[in-house]
Amino acid sequence: MNQKILLAIGIAGPMGLLAAAIWFQYIGGLYPCPLCILQRWPHVAVVAFGLAYLVFNFQLLPFCSAMACAANAAIATFHTGVEYGWWEGLANCTGAGINTLSSDEMLDFSTPVQLASCDVPAWVFLGFSMATWNGIFSVLLCLTWLMAAARHRVRKAN
Repeated sequence: MNQKILLAIGIAGPMGLLAAAIWFQYIGGLYPCPLCILQRWPHVAVVAFGLAYLVFNFQLLPFCSAMACAANAAIATFHTGVEYGWWEGLANCTGAGINTLSSDEMLDFSTPVQLASCDVPAWVFLGFSMATWNGIFSVLLCLTWLMAAARHRVRKAN
């Protein structure tokens, strides 16, 4: 696969995953938990590194994108484990949620509200939660960026 296609996939992939997460949140009504929010940041970094690579052509940037994808895969794996009960989540992962608030608490904007819990999958497709799918796609994107980095080295050598 040529480097331009790898770069297009490497940048469009995280953008699509971010767009899907935002769509599920604002259109689908699936509120994110703290781990869901945390998983968005590496995608933002990947897009930034990818766009910077297009502008500056600096060899290290595809590796930075690959590492951000690997970090996201690790967070997604941790989140999947929390969903399946393999280990405990973060301290802020199991909040009461909006359904348990009184009307007075809902009107008090200083009340911290966690809309979703990390240990309950908000969406499942083909037996995999959104966190699991994010982890799978993040691994594939990591491999894509590593191939793009290898193509950069080959191109520089020629």
